[in-house]
Amino acid sequence: MLKLLQRGYHGKVKMIYIDPPYNTGHDFVYRDSFGDTIENYKAQAGLGGQSNADMSGRYHSDWCSMMYPRLRLARELLTDDGVIFISIDDNEYANLKELCNEIFGENSFLATFVWKRRASSQLDKSKCSTDHEYVLAYKGSAFCAFRGVDKDYKGYSNPDNDPRGPWTTGDLTVGMTGDMRPNQYYDLVDPKTGIKYKPNYNRVWSYIPESMNQLIADNRIVFPSDPSKRPMKKRFLSELDSTTNPQSTWMDSVGMNTEGTKQMYDLFGKAFFTYTKPVSLVRSLILQATTRGDIVLDFFAGSSTTAHAVMQRNLEDGEGRRFILVQLPEILDASSEANKAGFDTICQIGEERIRRAGSKIKNELEESNRQLKLGEEPKQLPDIGFRVFTLDESGIERPEPGQLVLDVVKPDRTELDIVFEMMLKWGLELTLPVEKSDAAGYPIWSVACDELVCCMSRGLTIGALEAIANMEPRRVLILDSILDDTLKLNAVQIFKHTGERMGCEIELRTV
Repeated sequence: MLKLLQRGYHGKVKMIYIDPPYNTGHDFVYRDSFGDTIENYKAQAGLGGQSNADMSGRYHSDWCSMMYPRLRLARELLTDDGVIFISIDDNEYANLKELCNEIFGENSFLATFVWKRRASSQLDKSKCSTDHEYVLAYKGSAFCAFRGVDKDYKGYSNPDNDPRGPWTTGDLTVGMTGDMRPNQYYDLVDPKTGIKYKPNYNRVWSYIPESMNQLIADNRIVFPSDPSKRPMKKRFLSELDSTTNPQSTWMDSVGMNTEGTKQMYDLFGKAFFTYTKPVSLVRSLILQATTRGDIVLDFFAGSSTTAHAVMQRNLEDGEGRRFILVQLPEILDASSEANKAGFDTICQIGEERIRRAGSKIKNELEESNRQLKLGEEPKQLPDIGFRVFTLDESGIERPEPGQLVLDVVKPDRTELDIVFEMMLKWGLELTLPVEKSDAAGYPIWSVACDELVCCMSRGLTIGALEAIANMEPRRVLILDSILDDTLKLNAVQIFKHTGERMGCEIELRTV
């Protein structure tokens, strides 16, 4: 699928997030074909008696061979200022970093984010509870900077009705001794109560007496009633930027896997997966690297957390990002809860999750808009629609040499199937609007307001061709089976003359 996306989406994807198999010996389902036999591999590597039964003797090489071509294709889809984020654990972290260094370049490495995936400890073979995972970040050549993360303003309030607005308290000391900063080592007195606050010898006041008195006069110092506690400085919300640079350790700023499990449970009444990534993790990554109208790609889509996160982020800021998800139709075990609930493949779960997440966002937004405060504007519903495609062979037959085929469209394909196939071949994005219309009474398919016009029904006439030409399309597709020689020659001439009038060629294809 990544190969098919190259023509329409080459250099257009602003952010890629993937959560690939971690190669734990239980989750590796991407059985790519390798030219070397297992027996020859073991002989060459001297591993005749050291095979890992779970991984066919090629514990790391199979995984690297699976990832390498996919990452190469991903690089071609990424914009010059784009970012790819990859979730991984300790099993393949080192190998993944080497792969990315080769494919994206060592200078493209941005960061390794560490996030806490669970709260409870679990003893493993190394006698250490491994509670973290990583997210590797690599950039395109023109990437400038992360957008930053939302600051937490929950602690800000205005209990004294300060005209400067909400504030919180901050430390009023600095890590210096009284000997190092004697002019900042003094007793601080509240002028209203006369209470004296003594400094800590190892942490003197942040200001000399003159500057401190000015802060007191400006009502920027908060004095506690208990003299054993320290005075604090007011820090106003209005004086802060809305964002700050992300930190490499995300131990508490994003949710853990239990959050992802709960989100699935809320949508389905069942969790289905044990290690679903939380929406908050992917949402935070989306905030780092994307803005209005950007495309986010996930080609290990799983339960479609990325789509859920994109829609949620669009609800919050209205920036209309789009998503592309790719997932192998992995068959679910017959004994699994998902299979018992009526799902045959992981793809079906992901598709249904997008529907339910979109409906949940819509319902919550409608409820929120019914309870607006005075003067508050209602929020707009983000685009929660999506299209689903199944990867298959071409819907157009390729005749053998000397074989005469009257209709090259395979009998099990619809007209719309052919329209989308031609969109891919012409390099048009699959999200473009597709409408059924008519030209002089003849039925046509119009893509992106006549960017592409497809003629696939019998009964095509010169009048219909002239009407299509007057629509000034850039591309026209006509099935050979609905043309005779005379009509084909007329079509060529009609679109040639229209293209000359437009000042650009109308590309005509027949299949």
